[in-house]
Amino acid sequence: MNREPSPNRTPAWKLFWAGLIGAVLIVPLIMVYALVYDRESTSQSAQETITAGWGGAQTITGPVLVIPYTEMVTTAETVDGENRTTTSRQRRELFVSPVIQSVDSAIDPDRKGYAIYETVVFDAAISGTARFEMPTELNRLGVDPATLQLDQAELRFGVSDPRGLKDDAAVSANGADLPLQPGHGPAATGGAGFSAPIDWDGSAALEMSWQYGLRGSHSLSFVPRGGESEWRITSQWQHPSFTGSFLPDSREITAQGFTAAYEGITNLALGRPLVALEDDAGTMPASIGLVDPVDLYSQVDRAVKYGFLFIGFTFAAFLMFDIVGGARVASAEYLLTGAGLVLFFVLLLAFAEVIGFGWAYLVAAVAVIGLLTAYSAAVLGTWRRAGFIGAMLAGLYGLLFVLLNMETWSLMIGSLLLFAALAGIMFATRRVNWNAVVVANNTAV
Repeated sequence: MNREPSPNRTPAWKLFWAGLIGAVLIVPLIMVYALVYDRESTSQSAQETITAGWGGAQTITGPVLVIPYTEMVTTAETVDGENRTTTSRQRRELFVSPVIQSVDSAIDPDRKGYAIYETVVFDAAISGTARFEMPTELNRLGVDPATLQLDQAELRFGVSDPRGLKDDAAVSANGADLPLQPGHGPAATGGAGFSAPIDWDGSAALEMSWQYGLRGSHSLSFVPRGGESEWRITSQWQHPSFTGSFLPDSREITAQGFTAAYEGITNLALGRPLVALEDDAGTMPASIGLVDPVDLYSQVDRAVKYGFLFIGFTFAAFLMFDIVGGARVASAEYLLTGAGLVLFFVLLLAFAEVIGFGWAYLVAAVAVIGLLTAYSAAVLGTWRRAGFIGAMLAGLYGLLFVLLNMETWSLMIGSLLLFAALAGIMFATRRVNWNAVVVANNTAV
């Protein structure tokens, strides 16, 4: 291709313009980053639409035994300058935690879609047993055992999002089934949940069991309470995340799912007595998240952060062909090439929402590599040079895909790559006179 010579420029001047154009391209990269954020927000709104009719992240706790009692309260007041005292009987509540409780949760995960978006949901089967004993230290709390209204006691169960409760809930105490009432949950779930009235004489331990089905999304959490709490979980989900105040004592993750067990969480570890006059929110729960292994927005977001690396490598190759190889690369050609590199991330985001991240990456990479290789043949004058650009881009895109899947080692690999690139550029330009003026016939003066 016949190309008209550009005005006289030193290699340093060419480097300056390549760097300036690269800096200008940061603006569209930031716009792509904002686009990823916007699409992620749209995805989250779609997920909220799904969970609105299914159930959100769930936190469960309980049971707690609530026993009403009466207390004589004396109040003093001044009426018309005269001091008066009145005594009245007021209703109070005593909160009793189980001596021991064991909870089992079987989580059945699924995916629900809305338009092109998906979210992880689950059906959980919750069951458990607990034992309560009559408190023996009521006098220390200032409670007269004779004022306990045991016939009005109730068991409270906490479910943070009761919309997810199914119609199979059942509670039994000492072999008798109990009627269930909505609401009146413990403080740990903000009062959400259900309750069961019980008439207990307190002469013997209260042995009870319960079960219910629960729908939710993303995570299931358990707030332990009582003398000793156990929580066992089984699921077919292969990517659990264990967080919260307690981690499982044992866990096993396989291709068929996972199992986990929290054993022996005592009231000493919780820092809560078995009997209290107030029901506080307690400790932070133990939580199991159902992590989506292909979070395409986080992967695209990480890919965009490597965008300037692609621009820098490609511009460096063009600059080497310009300074060392004699090809004349105009500023507009740098700019158009950079625009093609930025377009890769837009294509990646658009296709990833439809066909998944892996296939989208392949489609976007092949399209951009083909486009820039063909354009480089015209810019650099030969297909051999264009082949080098295409091979370099293919290697970069392949390396980036590896980096996105190796988060732990991505910084080290990226830094070594930059070091190798800088060393190569230093070696290729070691004899370049950066102050020499390039004239029309490509001779330096």
